[in-house]
Amino acid sequence: MSYTDKLNYINMKTITMIVALLIAGITMGHAQCDKKVVLTSSKTEHMDAAGTVKRTDDETAKIEISKAELQISVNGEHKMTGAIKSKTCDWKVPFKEGKTVIKATISNDQGEDRDVTLTIEGKDGKVTLLFEMEGMPDDRIRVGIDKFEEVS
Repeated sequence: MSYTDKLNYINMKTITMIVALLIAGITMGHAQCDKKVVLTSSKTEHMDAAGTVKRTDDETAKIEISKAELQISVNGEHKMTGAIKSKTCDWKVPFKEGKTVIKATISNDQGEDRDVTLTIEGKDGKVTLLFEMEGMPDDRIRVGIDKFEEVS
């Protein structure tokens, strides 16, 4: 085998390895999107439409997301559940770098239905969740995710 043939072989092997790693990374990033997850937070920020924080509450929020359903509880109370209508998911590094947008219709404790959008975003290893209720632009809720768990 000539020197040029060896270089071509090494280059092809390197390219094949890079492609395989990219495919594995993409698969891992999208595979997490179909898993049931539980996100927890200990601090809630209430913001207006411009993103200005109006108040901050120390409270425990638990958000359970499955393929088809969403459940939210705050301090073990104020439970909301609903059906997920759509979900987009693009994570480069699962729940560290990327974004998921969920559109759902949820019902609160009083049986009132509301359309909501949840945006879960990871930047620089920090994950936040933004909760927006249709028709209530001045009461956007943002929580920093303290803990992420995959559940079966």
